[in-house]
Amino acid sequence: MKSEFTLKKITIQPLKIVTFLPVVLLGVLALSVNAQTIQVNKENRTIAITATDKVTVLADIATVHIGFIAYGPDSNAAYANGSRTSNAIVKALTAAGVPNDTIQSENQSLAPVQNYQLDKLTEAQKAQRQFQVTQSWTIRTAAKDAAKVLDTAVKAGANQSGQIEWSFKDENAPEAEAAAKALKRARAQAEQMATSLSAKLGSLLYASNEVQSTPRPYMRAMAAAPMAMDKVEPLAINPREVEKSATVYAVFAIE
Repeated sequence: MKSEFTLKKITIQPLKIVTFLPVVLLGVLALSVNAQTIQVNKENRTIAITATDKVTVLADIATVHIGFIAYGPDSNAAYANGSRTSNAIVKALTAAGVPNDTIQSENQSLAPVQNYQLDKLTEAQKAQRQFQVTQSWTIRTAAKDAAKVLDTAVKAGANQSGQIEWSFKDENAPEAEAAAKALKRARAQAEQMATSLSAKLGSLLYASNEVQSTPRPYMRAMAAAPMAMDKVEPLAINPREVEKSATVYAVFAIE
């Protein structure tokens, strides 16, 4: 028996070697800077950093919430009582030097008193509390004057008062300070990365930031012992520290 064998020619292709150039950041990132587009690639090497820093600043503005609740045996009587209290509070504040345009109405209502609110009262008390008037305001003032404003309002009849919100006359100042610290931190981190890559950090190509506010915890103010209201000193209220935190995203060129 005759056997036949067929030999096939095998062609061996040369091995292709692909070299990847070092590029900081994976992928392609397009960022808009002054209407120009920055492409992250082998011709334009960059380092992108996200850094966070914060500042703690003592508030210089206080928004004081004041209000009252007044009762009456009927709606007309309750409204009359509420009107007297309302006008007495505003008159006392303006007499104390609080500008009228800083006293802003928040809410006001006239409504029947709910039965569950009367459960623990005597029959005589229930008869005098069939309707209620509530009203509240906010007063924006210097932080150092918050205690005086609250004291004046309470002594004039503002029996539903006390909440204070702390802020700044110039909100941009602490925000800018926090952002500047975060950007400085970002540059320091970028320089460390560039050194580890045996490169030199170049100019800042892009930056953006996000600012957050966090009031710091504080001790509640303590009231003096009960006595005649005209002899009671204002509550010991101190301005509150507010923490501003900024997160910066920055892109630097490397040379």
